[in-house]
Amino acid sequence: MSTKDVVRDADADLQVYSPHRAGLPRFGPYFRDLRARLPFAAESSKASIRAAHSQTVFGQLWLIINPLLMSFVYFLLVVIIGGRGGIDVLAHIVSGLFVFHLVSGSMSAGASSVTGGGRLIMNMAFPRLLMPMSAVRTAFFRFLPTLPVVLVMKAFTDEEWGPQMLLGLVFLGFMVIFSIGIASILATLQVYFRDTSSFLPFFTRIWLYMSPIIWTVDSVQTGKFERFADLLLYGNPLFTMVGGWTELVLEGTIPSPTFWVVSACWSVGIAVVGSLFFMSREREFAVRL
Repeated sequence: MSTKDVVRDADADLQVYSPHRAGLPRFGPYFRDLRARLPFAAESSKASIRAAHSQTVFGQLWLIINPLLMSFVYFLLVVIIGGRGGIDVLAHIVSGLFVFHLVSGSMSAGASSVTGGGRLIMNMAFPRLLMPMSAVRTAFFRFLPTLPVVLVMKAFTDEEWGPQMLLGLVFLGFMVIFSIGIASILATLQVYFRDTSSFLPFFTRIWLYMSPIIWTVDSVQTGKFERFADLLLYGNPLFTMVGGWTELVLEGTIPSPTFWVVSACWSVGIAVVGSLFFMSREREFAVRL
């Protein structure tokens, strides 16, 4: 092999990183690389699950017991303050709280995904968007053990079972796509503002109270808070996503077309905005970490 060939081979493996600046990478090479490295995100997620002992029997039980205990607390509040109770109310709270934990878990894990992987970022070249995506995958697999509990709770209610319940997977998909976008935004903000994760518990608690979990969609649309119905419908992404999930899986009814359209717009819109925001700043991460 000639000296010229050696230089050419060395140049083929050489990656040059220019000084950091904000800006979007070329989408074609970026997403090809992202797709090729999806197994890396999956393995990173599996490592996080193993580190949290979520694959053990007691770890799986805790994933169910923790939100279930919170559901009982909110159920007691609804009984005491609202004066309404019963297994239907408890099943509604449990179903909504489990999917809400999917979103909130993605937010908290996504916020620390970049700052917690500083050594990985500084020593490896890969699309950083894999890190919040890995966090969402972890939250999703921690959510899966709670699904049988929702079905068991439904079995004790008077609601009918039917094939339309499978459409609830569409709203679950909306929440996963939405979570990728919101996790990407929070991961970027955490790099610049390290107190972002400290404010998340307060933000998620307020968001929980504004979502149809301890109250129902019908209670807003036909009750004394009817004047806020449009604000919640179009201003709160989880109003339609959690509401659509609950109506399909728990009540066995198909939501109005507005719920489908609004949920799709929120999930895709936040995913696109969050991903582009993350990608435009990721070249600065190694410097700021």
